Amino acid sequence: MLKKIIVNDNMQSDYTYFLQEEIGQNFHVDFKPDLTPKKMLELGIFGGKYLTDCKNEFPPDWFINAKLSPNYKNIDINYFKVDASLPLSHWFNKGWIYEYDPRGWFQWYCRYYMGRRIEIEDLRQIKRWKAIRRHIGAIKKNCKPGDLDCRRKQRQALLHWAYDSRLI
Repeated sequence: MLKKIIVNDNMQSDYTYFLQEEIGQNFHVDFKPDLTPKKMLELGIFGGKYLTDCKNEFPPDWFINAKLSPNYKNIDINYFKVDASLPLSHWFNKGWIYEYDPRGWFQWYCRYYMGRRIEIEDLRQIKRWKAIRRHIGAIKKNCKPGDLDCRRKQRQALLHWAYDSRLI
């Protein structure tokens, strides 16, 4: 039987979805993120402002060591201590936001990781995720291996997309 999730937070009311896969299992063959949502939250992403009002939707252990800032975006929480985000309004204007994931790619990834599947949207988001890889090439070209101070903004952006740029 499919598990039903009902979302009520600051950006969605009575949104319902079903988990079709086991948590962290059966990803699309082309989707191989380096980091889980839990690990991303622990490392520090989006100035700690992401998911602060929707903890009930996800496993409690995701938030035990998460670096969060419920009242404001705090860049010092980010792993690389830089702002690598554009405002959500920019993402809306570009048409990159899926109506049922109003917070963007990371919200999609959290729900996908949990087991939600929406074939057309999943393929679109995986395509976007793959396109971000271009930043890995720039880091490899311009930075010495392991130099985490080199291209910190690109490294933080990669972290926002579940790529572990600490390994580059």
